[in-house]
Amino acid sequence: MEKHGPSDLKDTKGSPRSVQEKVISVQLQHLPDGLSQSTGSGSSQSATEMGGRDLELDCPDGGLRAWLVVLGVSLAFPSCLGYMTSWGVFQSYYEQTLLKDHTPSSIAWIGSLQLCLVFLPGLVSGRLFDLGIFKLPFVAASALLVTATFLVGECTQYWQFVLCQGLATGLGVGMIFGPSLSVLGHWFKRKRGAAMGLTAVGSSVGGTVLPIATRKLIPAVGFTWTMRILAFILLFSLSVPCFTLARRLPPKTVSGGLFNFRAFRDSPPFTVYCTGVVFLFLGLFTVLTYIDISAVTNGVSPNYTFYLVSITNASSTVGRIVTGLVVDKSGAINFIAPTTFLAGIITFAWPFATSGSSLTAIAVLYGFTSGTVISGLVIPVFLLGDVSDIGRRTGMVMSLGALGGLFGAPISGAINKASGGFEDVGCFAGSMLIIAGIFMLATRHLVLGKFSGKF
Repeated sequence: MEKHGPSDLKDTKGSPRSVQEKVISVQLQHLPDGLSQSTGSGSSQSATEMGGRDLELDCPDGGLRAWLVVLGVSLAFPSCLGYMTSWGVFQSYYEQTLLKDHTPSSIAWIGSLQLCLVFLPGLVSGRLFDLGIFKLPFVAASALLVTATFLVGECTQYWQFVLCQGLATGLGVGMIFGPSLSVLGHWFKRKRGAAMGLTAVGSSVGGTVLPIATRKLIPAVGFTWTMRILAFILLFSLSVPCFTLARRLPPKTVSGGLFNFRAFRDSPPFTVYCTGVVFLFLGLFTVLTYIDISAVTNGVSPNYTFYLVSITNASSTVGRIVTGLVVDKSGAINFIAPTTFLAGIITFAWPFATSGSSLTAIAVLYGFTSGTVISGLVIPVFLLGDVSDIGRRTGMVMSLGALGGLFGAPISGAINKASGGFEDVGCFAGSMLIIAGIFMLATRHLVLGKFSGKF
């Protein structure tokens, strides 16, 4: 049994070998035909499956079919992250109207449940994806999301919002989001960062347009018809990926169950990276959730404050495009770790911005830095294991991150209620982002065996 450690990432001349060409922490045993070979990630395949491995090596990295997949994911993401990152507008609107008798923390649980369920179903959807079951769950989840959005418009009680906008919406988005990420790994390798950057633009466009549309439509047609219009928008944007998204590689039967604990034992870098993602999600969405209502409490006109969410998401578009252009050359962690630190610093500064202009500056800067992190977050996961296990591995990371997403905004809301301001909220969320950046750098060190290099 030959074990590949971080030191094996160098060739005989000592020069760094491309991480994309060599999956770390994977054990291979070359046996005669008919016998099995196993990987450290827990996958098992026979020698007769080498055709599938040839397909993995012969990644298209372009062509009409591959770019149609990018188009489909780009339209799916506005319905996922774009809709989810519009929550700040709903948080502010509910606090002032429909749910004004409830605390900010209790209202935030609706958005946090939605956020958690965006990532938590990744365990199931990722496992199904690896087994070749993709299209049926995707179409069913799309139908659930559209139906739930229609139903939100009929809600009047807190528990109804929890069920429709928290539970049902979150589950629908979650079963769409994870497989949409994984399918890109089937079609792109060298240009994976560029593909991820292009598809992430879709979520930013959705996060820019949907908040403005929501706040403009509510006074014009009412809340019920606003949600109906949003549901029709989602129906259109999800119809295209239902036709264009498809797997390329044959299904793989991988051992280890839904949650492969062996991946943590066999790959310390994967374990460290997952831990960093938990801290990241504890703090990443706090500014996006509360920047609208924090501006209102500082006396900024409500007619302007709702634009802050859209400005943040629009700036995020630029960050995601830049990430797609840079990470393939620089390495994902080399780029997103510094921007995670910057996002943390901006989060510390956010509560001290009290005017419309200063809050706009915060929205622009935070949108850019958080956009780079979101766009590049999954790329290291693709490199920390075998491509045959990519769906489950992505699901594991996102499900662990969901725990941070579930508690992050409510904790911030509780801190806000206890302290009476947002200074301590910014301190909490900013600290979580700084810790996440440290774990990212630790992952790079474990992979490369040194403190610098491409990863």
